[in-house]
Amino acid sequence: MAENKITQLFGIQFPIVQGGMIWASGWRLASAVSNAGGLGLLGAGSMYPDVLKEHIQKCQKATDKPFGVNVPMLYPQIDELMQIIVDSGVKIVFTSAGNPKTWTSFLKEHGVTVVHVVSSIKFALKAQEAGVDAIVAEGFEAGGHNGRDETTTMVLIPSVKEKIQIPLIAAGGIATGKAMLAAMVLGADGVQVGSRFVASEEASSHMLFKEMVVKAQEGDTLLTLKELAPVRMLKNKFFMDVQEAYANGASVEELKELLGRARAKKGMFEGDLNEGELEIGQVSGLINDIKPAGQIVEDLMAEFKRAKTEVQDF
Repeated sequence: MAENKITQLFGIQFPIVQGGMIWASGWRLASAVSNAGGLGLLGAGSMYPDVLKEHIQKCQKATDKPFGVNVPMLYPQIDELMQIIVDSGVKIVFTSAGNPKTWTSFLKEHGVTVVHVVSSIKFALKAQEAGVDAIVAEGFEAGGHNGRDETTTMVLIPSVKEKIQIPLIAAGGIATGKAMLAAMVLGADGVQVGSRFVASEEASSHMLFKEMVVKAQEGDTLLTLKELAPVRMLKNKFFMDVQEAYANGASVEELKELLGRARAKKGMFEGDLNEGELEIGQVSGLINDIKPAGQIVEDLMAEFKRAKTEVQDF
């Protein structure tokens, strides 16, 4: 594939970024995606600072290709994380869930390429103004924490593309080469893929969670907990408890109490399919198998090229 803005920006072969998902994106997954020609990301949101340091070191040993770290800016020890990232020589950081102005200049002063994840035109413009190098625009079909506006990827990508001058990465609902082609026709320079990589052999998420993702059908995920932070998850006992709380007129405090601590870890990492928060995208309904991450990258590119040829035949 000819070089485009995203492959040039990151020094990678294919414009495919693996989402830095909590409890799924450890060094095994990130290095496997990078070795296959995409950009692997470590999901720092579920790592203590010393754990992140260990994953960075292991990733550096497992690949000589570029990889990055995804950092949710609501992380309590973010100062420590950022210092570790810089000290370890990581050159690519994706920030999310917060104001891009807070860390962009610090990272760029240390030679780091900065990408910010947004869910609206307003935040895309703020990120561009803050000086980020690229933007991930994520539609509300994406798994995990999400935008309040409920703008779908198909609407969000062309809307953001019209307004920004920097490279654009599409995310939300992309698990196939055909979806990748569609996103790029709409104006994206590359794609970020999350849910498809959860169902990979190298993802650090629990096998029971991976198997549940594979079994998921259309309509098995919903966006909820908007009062706290909108999150898309699979319907399970915990999800039904949340719905019941809403039906009983639960306050924000009561919802917080129900959510408690480490609910996502319990589900996605420890495999508690009843009481855990099982964050995954709508596209889980299209995922039918667990396979190596490198194979996923290969399949995405092969289908992307086939789809491109088929479209030319119209």
